[in-house]
Amino acid sequence: MTSRNSFQEAPLPLFGSDEAMPAALPEGRLPSYIKDHRRRLRARFLMGGAQAMPDYELLELVLFRAIPRQDVKPLARALLERFGDFNRVLAAPAHQLAEVAGVGEAVVTDLKIVEAAAHRMVRAKVMQRHVLSSWDSLLDYCHTTMSHRATELFRVLFLDTRNTLIADEELGHGTVNHVPVYPREIAKRALELDATALILVHNHPSGDPTPSQSDIDMTEQVNAACQALGIALHDHLIIGKSRELSFRSEGYL
Repeated sequence: MTSRNSFQEAPLPLFGSDEAMPAALPEGRLPSYIKDHRRRLRARFLMGGAQAMPDYELLELVLFRAIPRQDVKPLARALLERFGDFNRVLAAPAHQLAEVAGVGEAVVTDLKIVEAAAHRMVRAKVMQRHVLSSWDSLLDYCHTTMSHRATELFRVLFLDTRNTLIADEELGHGTVNHVPVYPREIAKRALELDATALILVHNHPSGDPTPSQSDIDMTEQVNAACQALGIALHDHLIIGKSRELSFRSEGYL
């Protein structure tokens, strides 16, 4: 097993040389085979993009800056073995990432920066947009932010009279198979935002988006609370690993 001290992290400047100075760390000059490997990966990424690379190589590219002096392939493989795939590595909680030998603050920070950038990019495609005309982008956003979570997360998308998305808020964090939801609080928040319609979204960490009876009951309770205030519940989306389920499409609403 790789010891925790095998990888030496070194934060790099945001804008600076691609490689740290050879004498910066006691390990000495970076071996040419590692340097050449890094050049090849970067060149392949620039030519073919992420689709030209397996998960462990894409993860290596992210790790290069946090660990500039050593071969990071073993750490990339260890992270994938622990969490499953590239997206799940990025989505893993910081404390779980830190449990992997070789992962320290610099690695955790870089991984979380990449995750935040991905979320912000897909979010920009749906905020202040007409939901129905950007439905595919909305689904992409939900999958990017929720499909790889290890625990259930409940969020509400608030819409105005033109069905424009005006707010997206996380209103519940739960366990692997349950998240607490309070219908009155959802309705109250909709009034505060002057929202006239809602879309509920939550994930199933199991990967199967089939609704449970408690999902169905909760949706009915939220719908009743909203109807009493003249607020429409457009849909409830359950996000699985590779697909989603729409309550509206499946006849639950």
